[in-house]
Amino acid sequence: MTIIGTVPTVFETVESEVRSYCRAWPTVFARATGSRLYDEHGRPFLDFFAGAGSLNYGHNNPVLKRPLLDYLGADGVTHGLDMSTTAKRDFLETFRSTVLEPRALPYKVMFPGPTGTNAVEAALKLARKVTGRKTVVSFTNAFHGMSLGSLALTGNAVKRAGAGVPLTHTTQMPYDHYLGGRVPDFLWFERLLEDSGSGLDHPAAVIVETVQGEGGVNVARAEWLCGLADLCRRRDMLLIVDDIQMGCGRTGDFFSFEEAGITPDIVTLSKSISGYGLPMALTLFRPELDLWEPGEHNGTFRGNNPAFVTATAALDTYWRDSTLRDRTLQRAERVEAALRELASGHERLGMSFRGRGLVWGLEFAQDGRAEAVCRRAFELGLLVETSGPRSEVVKLLPPLTVTDDELDEGLGILGRAIRHTA
Repeated sequence: MTIIGTVPTVFETVESEVRSYCRAWPTVFARATGSRLYDEHGRPFLDFFAGAGSLNYGHNNPVLKRPLLDYLGADGVTHGLDMSTTAKRDFLETFRSTVLEPRALPYKVMFPGPTGTNAVEAALKLARKVTGRKTVVSFTNAFHGMSLGSLALTGNAVKRAGAGVPLTHTTQMPYDHYLGGRVPDFLWFERLLEDSGSGLDHPAAVIVETVQGEGGVNVARAEWLCGLADLCRRRDMLLIVDDIQMGCGRTGDFFSFEEAGITPDIVTLSKSISGYGLPMALTLFRPELDLWEPGEHNGTFRGNNPAFVTATAALDTYWRDSTLRDRTLQRAERVEAALRELASGHERLGMSFRGRGLVWGLEFAQDGRAEAVCRRAFELGLLVETSGPRSEVVKLLPPLTVTDDELDEGLGILGRAIRHTA
């Protein structure tokens, strides 16, 4: 909305009303480095948003930027469809040696297009092709993307309404903790599968986020995920883990499902797989599922070679050993302790917190409180966003490369924002 007495900006006169983040953070950003963004007046903002999880290694990380600049300076292939290139070969070899082989994961790698929802759409198409079935089960408060197939799996009513058409061939089941622990895990799901009168067609697959980021930072227990994997195995359903926001080290391990000790049939990755914020997505799957005909699923921008270059550099730098993983888990303890202190110091606000690794949510009982905290945090120089079905959760998503001083600074600003809006 334009403030009375001001001249409308080009963003207001030319850009669509669909824009959103710029409304929460009303300034014009000019540059970024590490954990900070700077507006055009030079004011710094500590970034605990990290491109919605696309910048796990921070802004313009020099160990990623240098190889990219060198590649472009040497006239490396920029756009390659699915042609074989040196950049793609380097990425595949590095992904195999740093990620797949150390975890004994036999996955084939598919480049479905530039975004997370492309990866999900490919996963859905493959699951239906392999099984010959249509129904896919997702969970309450899930978010899987904004294209129609992904949106059909998404729980948020506002986002679903934007489709403008029926969203079909999906069924939602209760996520972990959704029923407050009063009902045994998967009781309802199992009953529907057993009962030929339930109306639930035999699903092709089940898709799950181990931590629901957009849904409110809802964290599934490892035992719940193990139970889900067992259910899928017993009932002949493929298990898809959507690791688009929670993968690439966000929860500590490279894949968020590693803690549970499960091996999904299909995995979707995007966001921080390029390491630099460049568009890139992967759909991974067991070799026996690779029933694609050549060109059966394609896309013009599935061969983003600059993204291959930065992705290779990120894997080489951060995933040859456990240093980043260990540091992320140590910082998780630091965040948890700070949030516990905040919650205990403001009991009348009814705050609760939850998270894993470096994704945390601070939930407020009062409607509008989380949004007010985020607005005040911006005024104080911290970028955080809300999540959850009622925007009731302040979500913390700092870069994994954040320093201890920056982490303390951001948590301190968050505490001030809570006090100022209490």
